[in-house]
Amino acid sequence: MQQQISDHTKQKFTINNRVSVAGGDINQAYRVSDDNRHFFIKKNRKQLLYMFEAEATALGILANTGAITVPQPIATGVFGNECFLIMSWLNLSGQPAPKSFAEKLSSLHYCQHDQFGFSIDNTIGSTPQINQWSNDWVDFWSKQRLGYQLGLILKNGYSHSIYDAGMKLLEKTPLFFKDYQPQPSLLHGDLWSGNWAADEQGKPVIFDPASYYGDREVDLAMMELFGHPGRRFFDAYNDFYMLDEGYKLRKNFYNLYHILNHTNMFGHSYSKQAENMIEALLAEISWCYDL
Repeated sequence: MQQQISDHTKQKFTINNRVSVAGGDINQAYRVSDDNRHFFIKKNRKQLLYMFEAEATALGILANTGAITVPQPIATGVFGNECFLIMSWLNLSGQPAPKSFAEKLSSLHYCQHDQFGFSIDNTIGSTPQINQWSNDWVDFWSKQRLGYQLGLILKNGYSHSIYDAGMKLLEKTPLFFKDYQPQPSLLHGDLWSGNWAADEQGKPVIFDPASYYGDREVDLAMMELFGHPGRRFFDAYNDFYMLDEGYKLRKNFYNLYHILNHTNMFGHSYSKQAENMIEALLAEISWCYDL
């Protein structure tokens, strides 16, 4: 991999030091250096090269917006039985200031497209994430997000009660958007608290994206699912890009996607949470619209 770094940076690079670092739930990760320059490398089975190629594509698009700092993708490839993704190394230091983070993330969400979807399919964790272009957000979310995960629930042998209740919820999807028309914003796509930080200068950094163009509320909802940036962040975000009142209802609807995905990835420990979320959403939407 030192040759790939040399080729892409146009400077000879020899790995003199390699240190194992955290790389998420599914990858091995390392910091490599020549005692002067440092790079971040993620590795996995060679069959998963498409996952790293999609991540590199997303990082490149996010970086090109100039809205918020991300690791710069250097190269992807296969070496032996493993695939790899090489990125710039960023020294991270704690959490970003709420106002600065809100300003940068809202700037990213102002980067918009004329359709929902993405130029490439990618993954959410290790699960395929389909991103076919669509003009209809309700249809996109129903088929390519919740519907896809519910299909995996059935395929993976989980309780039919989760699938059946989920299909009832899918039928009611338009009610969550009765008075709301989201714009196709550029999303990080997997924005839990382990995927944001601050660099040495305190600037907000996001990484490990599962990007596509969708409702910005998806990013914000997940920020409240696994960790939380704090009330000051949301107050500041509203100053830069006001949230619709219906976000309070839709955030759990959006987060169901991730709980279903965790069920499909990690097993039964999440299945009861998924079922409870679906039942609560059905009850809430019925109460809101007196069904």
